[in-house]
Amino acid sequence: MFPQRPLILASTSPRRQHLMKEAGYAFSIGRPDEDESFPPDMPVQKIPSYLARKKASSFQGKIQNEIVLAADTVVILGDLIMNKPADRSEAVDMLGRLSGNTHRVITAVCLYGNDKTDTFEDHTLVTFRSLTSEEIAYYVDHHKPYDKAGAYGAQDWIGMTAIERIEGSYFTVMGLPMHLVYEHLRSF
Repeated sequence: MFPQRPLILASTSPRRQHLMKEAGYAFSIGRPDEDESFPPDMPVQKIPSYLARKKASSFQGKIQNEIVLAADTVVILGDLIMNKPADRSEAVDMLGRLSGNTHRVITAVCLYGNDKTDTFEDHTLVTFRSLTSEEIAYYVDHHKPYDKAGAYGAQDWIGMTAIERIEGSYFTVMGLPMHLVYEHLRSF
């Protein structure tokens, strides 16, 4: 059921670490040595897989028998990609745009070993109710969502109070499509 090879989670995300622990995986943490830039003309749907592969490939030549699990999550509203907000103003703007709308969350995962690479992704639609400016300010000021794509966490206050509907995996929105991680690790 679980990989017989050592597993490295290439992420410092507390949410991804929590999900992997709750699913019963033993792993060590590795920090990818890559930035999260991508070509400006890249179609938004291809960005998560590109970044997950980029993060995983930063371990090339640094592993022996380990499996590296790297992931990237993006929030897409129309054709606009919403990565992690740089500051309060950008977080408020992102949440204002998401308010009353349905957006897509794509999480891509790359499993990398010296002998094999496997990249997969999952898509989930998330609908927010309309938010007031006071609610947005409260969330940003109290929950500091600067490390989250789209400036929100589904598991945070705003997820509990503003998400009306999720079509797809909740865990994809949190940052790891665990049903696919399990399936792909079993066959890796």
